[in-house]
Amino acid sequence: MSKIWLIAQREYLTRVRKKSFIIMSLIGPLLTVALFAVPVLIAKMSDNDKVVAVADAGGLFADKLPDPKDDISFTRVSPDLATAKAEFKKSKYDALLFIPKLDISNPAGFQVFSRKGLGMSLENDINRAVNNAIESRRLQQAGINRAVLDNLKVNVDLQTVSLSDDGEKSSSTGISTVVAYTFGFLIYIFIFIYGVQIMRGVMEEKTNRIVEVVISSVKPFQLMMGKVLGIAGVGFTQLALWVILSMGISSVMAGSISPDKIAQDRAARTTAVMRPTTSKDEAAKKENVAAKFTQALKSADLNVPLLAGCFLFYFLGGYLFYGALFGAIGSAVDSETDTQQFMMPVTMPLVLTFVVSQAILTTNPNGTVAFWMSMFPLTSPIAMMMRLPFGGVPTWQLLLSMALLIAGFVGAIWIAGRIYRVGILMYGKKVTYGELSKWLFYKG
Repeated sequence: MSKIWLIAQREYLTRVRKKSFIIMSLIGPLLTVALFAVPVLIAKMSDNDKVVAVADAGGLFADKLPDPKDDISFTRVSPDLATAKAEFKKSKYDALLFIPKLDISNPAGFQVFSRKGLGMSLENDINRAVNNAIESRRLQQAGINRAVLDNLKVNVDLQTVSLSDDGEKSSSTGISTVVAYTFGFLIYIFIFIYGVQIMRGVMEEKTNRIVEVVISSVKPFQLMMGKVLGIAGVGFTQLALWVILSMGISSVMAGSISPDKIAQDRAARTTAVMRPTTSKDEAAKKENVAAKFTQALKSADLNVPLLAGCFLFYFLGGYLFYGALFGAIGSAVDSETDTQQFMMPVTMPLVLTFVVSQAILTTNPNGTVAFWMSMFPLTSPIAMMMRLPFGGVPTWQLLLSMALLIAGFVGAIWIAGRIYRVGILMYGKKVTYGELSKWLFYKG
């Protein structure tokens, strides 16, 4: 055991002292925050009020132009198309909407002109404004008051409650889905990153012939186990640094690029040039999104200690299980080119679990398929962590899944150790699945 600890300590210290580890530990959180912040920043940089010129030859907006919404406003120009085009070319309008003489029962012939191409968001806003105007005209002809019809519409806020043997608990499907995807993605990406590191580390020692000296004092099994545990410590260290730094960076940047602040700035600019709107839809858009998310997170009533503990277990268990398999692959081949034939059977269950789990979560997270995927050791690290946030997982299922994962890890270590002891000293030979199966039963 002491030799395994010494090897694990060496692997850990060697890797955490590398410049690449330090750089990635600092850049990783920045990339994570940038993944969410860059789209918001881009939206903020391009967040200028767009003005659409309306050439209303059909009199669709005879009473009044559409009210300004978000970052779009409308202005009237000559109803003659040729004159409107000439005026549009001289102006700085973002788009020109031409409304022909139309039949309300069968509207057609609408055109939108732009200088360099129309953005999808602006096109949707213009399309929505035209559709609303035609609907209002039809309602008017039918003798139906649009305001009365709008008041009849309702948007019910459903409160989801989970019934279990422990009693009633409030839940939130949206929050549970976000948490499930986050846990599943973290386990998925870290198994790949650090599993491949184990494989490359074993291959490097094998090709450099360093292992021939090392195994004179330690058993191949001890060497492999030490490498798996040492790199596991590196993974935990980097994960902890990423979480801490990501939280710190996010809290610093939240005040300047939050969607709420952007929405408030946009509303202030719009109010400065247009009369403020007071409809229920516009008021809802100005609500504090962050506050609503925080409230939803609280109402979800997630069992945070259980989720945190299970995440650490499945994170470590999944990594150790796959790390042993990656180590076995590294010991059996001489180059990364040869690893492709063995990587596919090992990584396919992991990829399949992450892909299939997305469909399972939207249908039945506690169904038969989800149950078996959360029991099978090759798929359980991701599948079970994507089930737990939704609740309803019996204790016996959770304990059985953990026991099977531990048994699977022990079995994977045994298989990997049998392959490792033969393959680590074999050079210049293409290994097949048949030969690997023979290595498992070699004596000695």
